[in-house]
Amino acid sequence: MTGPYHFLPPKTEKSRRLVALPPSLAMLLRHHRDNQRAMRLTMGAAVSNNDLVFAHVDGKLLLFHSISQAWSRLAIRAGYPEVRLHDARHRHASLMLAQGVHPKVVSERLGHSSVSLTLDVYSHVLPSI
Repeated sequence: MTGPYHFLPPKTEKSRRLVALPPSLAMLLRHHRDNQRAMRLTMGAAVSNNDLVFAHVDGKLLLFHSISQAWSRLAIRAGYPEVRLHDARHRHASLMLAQGVHPKVVSERLGHSSVSLTLDVYSHVLPSI
């Protein structure tokens, strides 16, 4: 893909949401952000600040394909089979439901428009079904 990229608003109002993170992950992300800012300061004025978690050193957008490939390589290196990044989202939802997290909570975390959508997609992992 080439050319300019445009950041668009989320598809739905539920797409913009707060997601609870474990304190260790929140700390790791803050540290990553601080490192990004420090690197950008050393580069001078030619730096874009799009507040992207995954970005080049100068702050510019990384292509999704490169992020996905890096994810797959990390999974393999950690001893897991090659897995797409989006599969991690499904696995996360499946694990929450299998552990008894209420479907409403899972639905909100995923940004689904309704609990029924979540249940339609993930009913196979619910212990009671």
